[in-house]
Amino acid sequence: MVASSALTALYPGSFDPFHNGHLDVVEQSVELFGAVVIAVMHNPQKPSGLIDLDRRVELVRSCVSHLPTVRVAAHPGLAVDAARAEKVNFIVKGLRTPGDFEIEQQMAHTNYSVSGVRTVYLPCHHGQAFISSRFIRDIAQHHGQVSHLVPAPVAAALAGIFGEPAADHRPSSERKS
Repeated sequence: MVASSALTALYPGSFDPFHNGHLDVVEQSVELFGAVVIAVMHNPQKPSGLIDLDRRVELVRSCVSHLPTVRVAAHPGLAVDAARAEKVNFIVKGLRTPGDFEIEQQMAHTNYSVSGVRTVYLPCHHGQAFISSRFIRDIAQHHGQVSHLVPAPVAAALAGIFGEPAADHRPSSERKS
C-alpha cells in the first residue's frame, strides 16, 4: 500500500532510548501516511533522562536513515504544540497492551479537544509487545544483552554509557543467526 504524500504524521515520544518497537511504529506510519515527523520530546519540568536530548535526536536520525520521508526534530513541551509547529495531519501512537490504550485514549481526547489533531493508534508487532525503554535502560545498566531490542546505533550508545554487555545468556532459539 502506498500512502498519500499529502499526509504527515507526528510520532512523539521521549525515545530514551529508541527501540525496535518504536522503529516498527515509524515504519508502519510511513506505509500509511507517507511522511512522518518523529518529535523527540523534552519536558523541562521532568528530570533529564539517561540520554540527553541532542544525542537522542542523533540516535533516532541514524536509526531511521533508511526512511527518506522521515524527519526527526526535538520539541519541548506538549505533543500538541509539536503537532501545530510541524503542521501535521495526525499524531501516531503505538500500542502494546490494553493498558497503553487506556492511557493513550485519554491523552488523544485531550489533545483533540485543544488542537483538533486526531490520534491514530498502531499496534506493535506481536514479537515486540514486551519491549519498553525503561526495561532496556535497566537491563543495559546491569550489563545485560539488549542488542536484539534496539537498533545497532542505540546498542552502541548504551554500551558506551554502561560498558559492554556480559555474555549473551538468551536461549539459542532467541539469538539472531
